[in-house]
Amino acid sequence: MAPRANWKGYLKIAEVTCPVALYTAASTSERMAFHTVNRETGHRVHRQFIDSETGDPVEREDQVKGYGVGDDDYVILEPEEITAAVPASDKTLSVDAFIACDDIDNVYFDRPYYLAPADKNAEESFFLICKGMQAANVAAIAQTVLFRRVRTLLIRAHGPGMIATTLNYDYEVRSAREAFEDIPKMKIKGEMLDLAKHIIDTKMGEFDPREFDDRYEAALADLVKAKLEGKPIPKLKVIQPGKVIDLMEALRQSAGREKGGAGTKKAAGTSRRSAAAKGKKTAKKKAAPARRKAG
Repeated sequence: MAPRANWKGYLKIAEVTCPVALYTAASTSERMAFHTVNRETGHRVHRQFIDSETGDPVEREDQVKGYGVGDDDYVILEPEEITAAVPASDKTLSVDAFIACDDIDNVYFDRPYYLAPADKNAEESFFLICKGMQAANVAAIAQTVLFRRVRTLLIRAHGPGMIATTLNYDYEVRSAREAFEDIPKMKIKGEMLDLAKHIIDTKMGEFDPREFDDRYEAALADLVKAKLEGKPIPKLKVIQPGKVIDLMEALRQSAGREKGGAGTKKAAGTSRRSAAAKGKKTAKKKAAPARRKAG
């Protein structure tokens, strides 16, 4: 069954208009989920908003948004006032410009979505736009009202479809200069640079997200599985910090190791991945009845 679209509207480039739909490309729904429970009764607990001065509970109808302008001094905004501030939407993803793909600074990337034709009638115009962007090696900059805010999106061709990535605003992105200002200027050359290049060359590969394990998620799955089966809790592995040695010697040792044992790493990674996925799947399956009962 096709996934449910997060948003539907129109992609507009000059006089060409195409009905499109956005679908979530990244989701956290598969992560382990926990409830807060009363240790004594085993019942779920719920949050309650309390007045910071009186200590009295505040009902939902009495809760409003406030912008702080001083100590305990707020500008109160009523729900209808906030609603009125939401920009009007014509459901149009209007392309403002095309830019070269190499000109994109991904520090501005926020959240990716898949962009696809909304119906059969849109397929020809969608395919034309997608193939035209691929041939020119460009991405499109567009704006629309998305989830109650005006958002800027970067649209790129991706296989038979496109990816639309919401972008952070300039004021949201911190200057790299602030983060890097304490890094001194240095020159590295000679044997040290050659060894560093050699180590990099021996570790060259291709990006494969399946190679990266979520070790925390796997550990949680093992913990839940052990608790359900009444087995001993897995012990926390303590990683000892490595000894501080001369940089040149460290490079030589790394280069020597990479010559010998690079071939088995991929197989070992695949094995760990399979075991972690199996443990997580088992834990979720066994935990499901308990979650339904608690809910």
